[in-house]
Amino acid sequence: MKIAKDYFDIILGSTVFSLSVAWFADPMELVIGGISGLAIIIKWLSNDLIPLFITNLILNIPLFIISIKQRGFKFILKSLISVIWMSIILEAAVYIKNPLDVSDDILLTSLLTGLFSGVGLGLILRSGATSGGTDMIASIFKKIKPHCDISKLLFITDLIIILIGISVFGVTKGIYGIIAIFVSMLTINLFLDGAHFGRGVFILSDKYEEISKEIFTKLERGNTGISAQGMYTKKDKKMLFAVVNPKEIVKLQNIVRNIDNEAFMVIFDVRRTLGKGFFDLNKTDSL
Repeated sequence: MKIAKDYFDIILGSTVFSLSVAWFADPMELVIGGISGLAIIIKWLSNDLIPLFITNLILNIPLFIISIKQRGFKFILKSLISVIWMSIILEAAVYIKNPLDVSDDILLTSLLTGLFSGVGLGLILRSGATSGGTDMIASIFKKIKPHCDISKLLFITDLIIILIGISVFGVTKGIYGIIAIFVSMLTINLFLDGAHFGRGVFILSDKYEEISKEIFTKLERGNTGISAQGMYTKKDKKMLFAVVNPKEIVKLQNIVRNIDNEAFMVIFDVRRTLGKGFFDLNKTDSL
């Protein structure tokens, strides 16, 4: 069942991502980084003689050959399906009318580009695949140099592609392309982790027992007492640690404030919250 779901996500995600490129980014000449952005540039420079799907296939072929030699065919199978299906949709979309055509509004187009590409890539990544391109480059370099800063490499690669896009299409379209990338990144993060986000809280208070009890009774959340020491006063203290739903954070602040308005709180984002009270650890897909 899990395997079937993964391949469904790959097909759906590749379709949505390809439509974001063919229906929104390409007509408005928005360079969104990666091989897709490079494909848009090459198509324009060739006066439409080299379609998007050709560039997508040709540039990915050597990357897949290297990956197969490094890790074997089984490792790249999902990504291979993703790239092939993306190429099919990139070409098919040319002959299908865009029902969401907003080409008269470049800002809305960039937002839709980011939204569609983010959802598409989110589905692909959730399945354990990649969209090829720069993600595949990162995988190759990670195998060659395990301690290489991959995020920096990806950033530099995408930056070069964006700068080429700006030199070809102009600064204005480059800025809207960057907006699309930003929206895409936010969408991917929300899509992959949004439902699992939580807020972690550290609470230092002399009235920790009262606060702990209120967290149990009013929020129905567990919390943990951690032994701590003030390094200035050298006094031993109890520090409470709790993880709550983002919607509960204001209630928690009010609980602490009403009991001890001199308490010290540290609130931070928790990327994934799995287990009792949140998401079943056994039923949640691992990423």
